[in-house]
Amino acid sequence: MSKMSSTSLHDYGWTPAFQEALSAARAASSSNSLSADLAPGRVILHQRELLALATATGETEAVVAGRLLHRAAGPADLPTAGDWVAYRPGPPPVRIEAVLPRRSRLTRKAAGRRTDEQVVAANVDVALIVMGLDGDYNPRRLERFLVLAWDSGATPVVVLHKADLLSPEEAQARRTEIESQALGVPVHLVSSTEGHGLEALTPHLHGPDGPRTAALLGSSGVGKSTLINRLAGQELLATSAVREGDDRGRHTTTHRQLVRLPGGGLLIDNPGVREVGLWTDAEGLAGTFGDLERLGRRCRFRDCTHQEEPGCAVRAAVESGELPAARLESYHHLQRELHYLEVRRDESARAVERKKWRVIHKAARKHRPRSLD
Repeated sequence: MSKMSSTSLHDYGWTPAFQEALSAARAASSSNSLSADLAPGRVILHQRELLALATATGETEAVVAGRLLHRAAGPADLPTAGDWVAYRPGPPPVRIEAVLPRRSRLTRKAAGRRTDEQVVAANVDVALIVMGLDGDYNPRRLERFLVLAWDSGATPVVVLHKADLLSPEEAQARRTEIESQALGVPVHLVSSTEGHGLEALTPHLHGPDGPRTAALLGSSGVGKSTLINRLAGQELLATSAVREGDDRGRHTTTHRQLVRLPGGGLLIDNPGVREVGLWTDAEGLAGTFGDLERLGRRCRFRDCTHQEEPGCAVRAAVESGELPAARLESYHHLQRELHYLEVRRDESARAVERKKWRVIHKAARKHRPRSLD
């Protein structure tokens, strides 16, 4: 791994709160009869089993220590891009002994049938939701990304990419449509090809206390890697063109990577998401559908589900044209999905508990004293 030059942990987002968490990890390590020489590092690359850290002395390869693997309840407890970790210094690959508490985390349901949480990025300040103004344009999918962002603790920002593909009037019409849907969320028109609109993203990457960390979310081929290259002013990440005919992208990025921009600011690139599986609660849904929440306060019944109850202000808004019917339909669809997810998570938790007690009972029978009769 290459050495960092003229940088410090502060350049990667290190704060006093993480220092306190590291001190606690050192104390816990010492109480477990291990030396307390753990050092801090931030995960800048996550590619299957391969991890890379930015540390006070440079970049280094890393692996997860066996103790951490054993203690982890699932993949979500293991380090990913953006995590601050405590590692044991030594020849690479160094061993990661602990993941420091996360300030925020972008999570989704892992693809497939299993009900597993997948952490997309950790310690994120801003979620840059990138949607192309080509065949990728899909307001309903954007709602799902907004739910993930609001639930994470990060601030969502919408980037309407490839604005050069439309006339200025058409692009502005799309922006107006999304602004009416993503209430209170900044929406920017950007063209990486022509370099337009990039300057509007700069304030989201710099805070009064130092660089901010932004994670890019979007479908395959939406141009996330191209966007990072333009913001960095150099070709840091590989890119590829979308397929002709359907504007669908290829998975150029196959890993999670944190990139430090020359002028400050940190960006986490993620593989394109084709299945936006939710892993959230009602808070993320409320943040995304704030317009429905406000209308719902005028409903006759406080627990109105906005379906068949009399005096429903939300359905009245749909009938009058104030609220698009597709938006209410999407709200109900996401509610049903979250309810199904909650049921599946409860079933999974009960299965784990049953398995634990089967092991305990088996061990108890094995060591039960034999009868003297």
